[in-house]
Amino acid sequence: MRIVSLVPSATEMLFALGLEEQIVGVTHECDYPPQAQELATVTADVLPSGLSAAEIDAAVRERTLAGEAIYELDEEELRELEPDLIVTQALCSVCAVGYDDVVKVADTMDPVPRVISLDPHTLGEVLGDVRTLAQATGARDAAVNLIRSAASRIDGVRLAVRGAERPRVAALEWFDPPYAAGHWTPQLIDYAGGVDVLGNPGEPSQQTQWEHIGAMAPEVVIAMPCGYDAETARLEALAQADRLAALGAGRLVAVDASAYFSRPGPRLIDGLELLAAVLHPELAPEPPVSPVEIELETSSRAT
Repeated sequence: MRIVSLVPSATEMLFALGLEEQIVGVTHECDYPPQAQELATVTADVLPSGLSAAEIDAAVRERTLAGEAIYELDEEELRELEPDLIVTQALCSVCAVGYDDVVKVADTMDPVPRVISLDPHTLGEVLGDVRTLAQATGARDAAVNLIRSAASRIDGVRLAVRGAERPRVAALEWFDPPYAAGHWTPQLIDYAGGVDVLGNPGEPSQQTQWEHIGAMAPEVVIAMPCGYDAETARLEALAQADRLAALGAGRLVAVDASAYFSRPGPRLIDGLELLAAVLHPELAPEPPVSPVEIELETSSRAT
């Protein structure tokens, strides 16, 4: 089977299922595992590089309202790869080539490849997507092992923090303007022993206001701007130092959202363990990476 993945999370799943020899094409953002970067790429960014957070938000809104994608699909390369299966998504127009665009191109190919759309909203649905890919590729045994391992690690975290005091957590997926993280993130916070004061499990990320965040009295703020690593998240947080300080939270932590939270793939379990280590370091299992604590240096302009 020849597989093209148009979603970084799907690429990670396919590798985790041991299907790397069958993957012939990926997106320009598929950077994990590292071997994925050696494959042919069939997408490219439309937005220019170097934009600020506010400029990215404005550009995405403009193109979305105009019905335009923020990624280009290299149709010629896709045809040359002759895939039997294309894995895409329709969950988020900011995360991948539009689903309708993919189907439109696929329908003109000969032979017509099968197109699977993975659109999870919860952690359980993410694990369900593992089964979907396994059924499409014949990797059922690998899927059973992957899901069993994930379930064991989830249970390990939940048992470790059971009965502990649950801090109030604000997970920010963007800073300018502020967005509350949604979908699976509130569920991860709950499993990690916290109370998400902004998001609801399974619901989309929502734009919010700094005043609302402050009114929810978070004790811990998690900086997880979508698609950014921990260092970039730290810098984005520092750019909003006055506003963050005004929230009154005792801790501000930056995490690698690109690796552990933005992508609904196997590494969400690493993200769960990371959150548990942030909220309950004395109870949680050792996380895959250490959280990045942020100390704010604020001015008198706090609002």
